[in-house]
Amino acid sequence: MNKQFEILKKTRKSLLEFTSDLTIDQVNEIPPGYNNNIAWNLGHLVASQQVLCYLCAGLPLSIDEKFYERYKSGTKPGAMVDHNELELIKQLALSAIGQFESDYQNALFANYTPWTNRYGIEISTIDDAIAYVIFHEGLHLGFIMALKHLVKK
Repeated sequence: MNKQFEILKKTRKSLLEFTSDLTIDQVNEIPPGYNNNIAWNLGHLVASQQVLCYLCAGLPLSIDEKFYERYKSGTKPGAMVDHNELELIKQLALSAIGQFESDYQNALFANYTPWTNRYGIEISTIDDAIAYVIFHEGLHLGFIMALKHLVKK
């Protein structure tokens, strides 16, 4: 399982590096035809990992509930993200994976509740959830790449 956590950490670090040259206005911009922005996508990755791993295992979130509510599936960007919020997103993007890895190594996810995602894939264990989180990260990496192309005119 070490490889999966390495993939998650490197993906998150790469995303943060990939977006580090953007201004606060650029990470908040919602291009025509899109319903979210780069800041929301980054926050959403943190929130999604929390629901897919912690909540589905009957565990409390390891992040603030208000943060989770802002970026969970089904939400859209509200007010502009300021520098402090963006720094929080960046910090959580890395620290949440470190906490998750520690919690995984301490076997906290034994009571995982199986569910089926919208693609018809059954997620039965925390290991299945980790595989899905990695897929989900890649999906949003693609969205972020497209958004960056549009906001860096």
